[in-house]
Amino acid sequence: MGGDPLMLARVQFALTAGTHFLFVALTLGLATLVALTQTRATVSGSAVHARMVRFWGQLYVINYAVGIVTGLVMEFQFGLNWSGLSRVSGSVFGAPLALETITAFFVESTFLGLWIFGWDRLNRWVHLALIWVVTLTAYLSAYFVLVANGWLQRPVGFEMVDGTARLTDAGALLTNPTAVLAFFHVLFGGLLTAGFFMAGVSGFHLLRRTAEVEFFRRSMRIGLLTVIVSVMPVVVFGGMQFRYTQPTKTGGDRAAAAVADFTARFGPGEYLAPSTAHVAEGLMVSMWSLMVLVAMVALVKFPFGRWLVRGRVFHVLMIAAVPLPYVAMIAGWVFREVGRQPWMVYGVLKTEDALSPGVGAGTVAVSFAAFAVLFAALFAVNAWLLARFARRGPEGAGLGAAPPVEPAAPALSPTF
Repeated sequence: MGGDPLMLARVQFALTAGTHFLFVALTLGLATLVALTQTRATVSGSAVHARMVRFWGQLYVINYAVGIVTGLVMEFQFGLNWSGLSRVSGSVFGAPLALETITAFFVESTFLGLWIFGWDRLNRWVHLALIWVVTLTAYLSAYFVLVANGWLQRPVGFEMVDGTARLTDAGALLTNPTAVLAFFHVLFGGLLTAGFFMAGVSGFHLLRRTAEVEFFRRSMRIGLLTVIVSVMPVVVFGGMQFRYTQPTKTGGDRAAAAVADFTARFGPGEYLAPSTAHVAEGLMVSMWSLMVLVAMVALVKFPFGRWLVRGRVFHVLMIAAVPLPYVAMIAGWVFREVGRQPWMVYGVLKTEDALSPGVGAGTVAVSFAAFAVLFAALFAVNAWLLARFARRGPEGAGLGAAPPVEPAAPALSPTF
């Protein structure tokens, strides 16, 4: 890999996109759970649910803020290394990304700021509406990104004019099954990630015999219910995508026919999916199987509230299960992206042709080293902040807290 700029650029993209995806999943899931919890608190006036909004909302904001930085770096490396993709397919691939930035990301960030700083300053129903706008625009943002990625996987709604892709059917682009099914797969995957995260943090505090028993008992129930409800839709929508999987990934007669077609059109080459993709597929399936087993245990435990509080082995299990959805997501992402090779746009643009001209191994190696250090630091900072504020418990939540009032200075006695 050391002297190959193409491989270095691919590994750099894997680092940036894969790391950013880990932040996105927890952000999507936690935003939904915070919005649902705030709805309960607003409607019922429950004090414990109001405290839960502040505690879990603070962890959501931390993850969101650090994740934004990883997303900006990921966009930067697109222009740095993959100008060929923009040159050939920018008018199609770039359209949903522009929509994501203009109509989703800016709205999401603006309303999140209002939600954070509008605590106890806005009407409670207005404040509740803000977090729902944040959540829905986060979904919209994820959808547009997956529309762009879905087009790379299964290009539709376009025609080639003088070597450049031109959009001819926006409806086909926006309803591409590889995007729509992936969106619901990611949506429930985010909920599953947040459910395991909430159950794991709650298990940590219950294992320590926290004084906030009722707080974390309720949080544990929400996390477990989310896991139970989400785990099967994740599997279902993941399985439905195999109908649209590239034949060069699945093998068999369709793969042989695809290889023959590509050879005739583009010349000889290695058109079958690399073995790395199949290893990742096996790891993904294994992780989902483990999560289904954990969900079954949770389903048995769920009706018995005392076991949620006293079951120390169960608490350890939930803490240990927190990484499972993350491993599954990375493995699934590797299967989806690496399995598309050697194509950047399947059957249209090869990855080697999408690389920016004139990019040498030295340039990519320097940027790769810089990005690797930056992303390692961001990941470590995010993990440290989440662990720190999660360990503090609800009493340490500063989100929405009123600023301390400075004591008034004593009045000076007049002197004559």
